[in-house]
Amino acid sequence: MIKRSLKAIKVMINGEGLEEKFESVMVEGVSIDSRTVKKGNLFIPIIRIKDGHNYVLEAMKNGAIAALWEKNRSNPPKDIPLIFVDNTLLALQSLASSYRNQLSIKVIGITGSNGKTTTKDMVNSIVSTSFNVHKTRGNLNSQIGLPLTILEVSEDDEIVVLEMGMSERGQIEQLSKIAQPDIAIITMIGLSHIATLGSREEIAKAKLEILAGLKENGLFIFYGDEPLLNEVKYTYNTSRIRFITFGVSTDNDIYASSVFEESGEYKFFINNRNASLYTVPLMGKHNVQNALAAISVGKELGIKEENIVSGLKNLTITEMRMQKLISKSGYTIINDAWNASPNSVTAAIEAFQELRHYNKKIIVLGDMLELGAKEEDYHKEIGQIIDPDRIDYLITYGPLSKHTANEAKKTFGKERVKHFTDKKEIVELIKDITMENDIILVKGSRGMALEEIVNLLL
Repeated sequence: MIKRSLKAIKVMINGEGLEEKFESVMVEGVSIDSRTVKKGNLFIPIIRIKDGHNYVLEAMKNGAIAALWEKNRSNPPKDIPLIFVDNTLLALQSLASSYRNQLSIKVIGITGSNGKTTTKDMVNSIVSTSFNVHKTRGNLNSQIGLPLTILEVSEDDEIVVLEMGMSERGQIEQLSKIAQPDIAIITMIGLSHIATLGSREEIAKAKLEILAGLKENGLFIFYGDEPLLNEVKYTYNTSRIRFITFGVSTDNDIYASSVFEESGEYKFFINNRNASLYTVPLMGKHNVQNALAAISVGKELGIKEENIVSGLKNLTITEMRMQKLISKSGYTIINDAWNASPNSVTAAIEAFQELRHYNKKIIVLGDMLELGAKEEDYHKEIGQIIDPDRIDYLITYGPLSKHTANEAKKTFGKERVKHFTDKKEIVELIKDITMENDIILVKGSRGMALEEIVNLLL
């Protein structure tokens, strides 16, 4: 984590007003939460739903050693180390950017409509075989989360793997300029945020903002079967940026060949060469594409082939991303409740339908949010792709998912499709119909909080 004197931090953020007697005070790490602040932290009072300035004294009591304070806020606390700034969020971002420039690290930035977190975990698993790596924890990929992640980096770290999320145009550009990646990855372009951005074309433009901070001669790795991304080759200065494409088509620089499933894992070679057999220990053929992006990073960094293979095979994924859990009753739950879009739900269903060696297969779907004017159509389409010959029950939750249920009833019949407005009723039904060696997929948008169902089932 960052360890700097208050005098140095004041310079890094262009702050003012620090009393001379506090200049030599050493900061170890930063915090924006007075409840979890640690001894020696710099407390940064962010203004969100609540005003962090109201918690500065509490943060100091809990171990913070100093704080920032916005100049336009009245009544700053007396006799504690304060650095005054115009805007605390911008100061947090400036501090992270300045710290990044002082570190001898390579940064890998990852964005995309789906697959960001899984790809981040894959890159981390491969690169950790050969380097000291720091990666984004959980979902700290926002305008606040990414700077906090950078400020957690140690002076001993060599590689930093950063996930970059967004909800509107301009946000990825800001994150990229803070992180200044040496390698940038876009996993794919889907429909997430189409309600605010309006089209896939605009979504692609928003994701391509990751190139704004890409370093000179940096490497851009992207899904080459997406025309909206391939255009970058003709619109960006190729003397400044290098490209690697991955995908299904053999026109890509790296593609999977001889893909096959074995015991819930996917195995493949690359580019029709049988030198190494790669294993993705995850459900879903779509994860092979995420693996190709991660393998490309490993090769760019000169990691030995055997380490790339072993790193991918020994992958550990972030919670609620196709997370395999075993209940006390012996049935299996696939917890993919972190988020949902038409692309990711379709991929999850297709992967789930391919599973063998289970007795009953049950799908629990919650609403897909932020899909704009066509949200009902997208939910109906999900109901149409579920195969009644390979799925035993479909259970839906939320007003939009009722359209999924109604559409699925046309092929399933009414008895095997149930819609609920109460999560406890879903749990009761599943416990009644589920036995050992059954499997349940749970997926929905973040706002639906379907992990509550998972926790009750365990």
